[in-house]
Amino acid sequence: MKILLKIVGGLAVLVLLLVLVAFAFPRQYRVERSVVMNARSEAILAQVADLKAWKTWGAWQERDPGMKLSYSETTTGVGAWSAWESKQEGNGKMTISELSATKVIYRLEFPDFGMTSTGSIELVPEGTGHKVVWADAGDLGMNPMNRWFGLFLDGMIGPDFERGLSNIKKIVEK
Repeated sequence: MKILLKIVGGLAVLVLLLVLVAFAFPRQYRVERSVVMNARSEAILAQVADLKAWKTWGAWQERDPGMKLSYSETTTGVGAWSAWESKQEGNGKMTISELSATKVIYRLEFPDFGMTSTGSIELVPEGTGHKVVWADAGDLGMNPMNRWFGLFLDGMIGPDFERGLSNIKKIVEK
């Protein structure tokens, strides 16, 4: 019985330690990737400002071709949204919150995790083309599990951004 109490006590201390350590991790996160594309801004913007175009270059649709997608009546402009249901990628919704000739800003919602984030794709003139910067940032809140999860976000999302940017580059540089 004493051994069982020591094991339970040790596990409780370990859990408490893991929770306390989680609060030392940053509450905010940002994942960012960029690539230079030798294309006009209009060609690049046509790919990122129309939510239906995302299915032609997004890494998530490549991994789960059976993903169920739905869209708002219009798929461009402020307020346009797309939603997805996927056993592999989870469920979510993306809504364009700001759109200009050089930037798309959108809100991501992940109801399964109770999380939201803000994403952006910005075009910066560079040489004869544009540097396209894709970023996602958010607040992990006070949930210790989210804080631990935040440590792995760059490694989870970054490669998808790289793949998506590579796919856009292939499309617009043709």
